[in-house]
Amino acid sequence: MSSRTVLAVVTAAAFALTAAPAHAASDPAPDPSVWTTLSKTYQATSKYGYEAFAPGGGYAGTDICVDDPDEGGMGYHYLNTKNIDSLDPAKPAALLYADGSDFVEGRRLVGVEWVVKDTGQKVPPTLFGQDFQKDPKFPDVFTLHAWIYKPNPKGLFSPWNPDVVCPTG
Repeated sequence: MSSRTVLAVVTAAAFALTAAPAHAASDPAPDPSVWTTLSKTYQATSKYGYEAFAPGGGYAGTDICVDDPDEGGMGYHYLNTKNIDSLDPAKPAALLYADGSDFVEGRRLVGVEWVVKDTGQKVPPTLFGQDFQKDPKFPDVFTLHAWIYKPNPKGLFSPWNPDVVCPTG
């Protein structure tokens, strides 16, 4: 098999794994119009389902998996600094990856995150009808997560996902 064929198969597999939106039965249902706006996020980020494509989109990765023993995980962040302060659904500042399961090797895209600097504004920014959150671990920014590729029992826009687990050791 030629290297082009292998690349085409890997690319097709990555797109197939990210094409369907994640949902959670216990997720409090957001306003249905949110899904219309989130479709822009899917269109812009599904091409990064295969982790190796993230740097080509300007996203720089870290080897630090972010988690909290009481809250859950966020996973590995790939940050595009050009998208910090963006409120554009198609331009999240970070892609969130988690280690794959038995049938997926490597890390897979599980969510996205918008990051807005805290400049002392009295009202947090909003997107998708959701207020951005403050986390004491990250006091200089407001963040909004969207778990669009992995269901989150705490909710679509919850900052932490109990089903994202960082490796131990």
